[in-house]
Amino acid sequence: MLERLRAFRAGPGLVADGRDMGTVVFPDAEVKVFLTASAEERARRRYNQLIEKGLDANLAALIADIAERDHRDATRSTAPLKPAEGAEIIDTSDLDIAQTVAYVRALVQRRLGV
Repeated sequence: MLERLRAFRAGPGLVADGRDMGTVVFPDAEVKVFLTASAEERARRRYNQLIEKGLDANLAALIADIAERDHRDATRSTAPLKPAEGAEIIDTSDLDIAQTVAYVRALVQRRLGV
């Protein structure tokens, strides 16, 4: 699967999203971004999504689940969750989607000179 994913990096390039894209799949990427947000903010976002869909949700349980997942992912032996070397770490806790996109676009433009 790894080689199949890497085959997608041929011109004109690509944007890849995933927990190990910059550390395992594309460690030589020209621009690497590590998006993060607090567990509380990510749980709040998930809570709002579930409520908007008419589903029941418990904010405290979501926070606990996300924190547990983060710990599990950060401490696993294979491809642990961590920023790739040279990655720009962007905390989106206080950013909306449009602000996050604008930040990443500006970063890419600076790094690639476009």
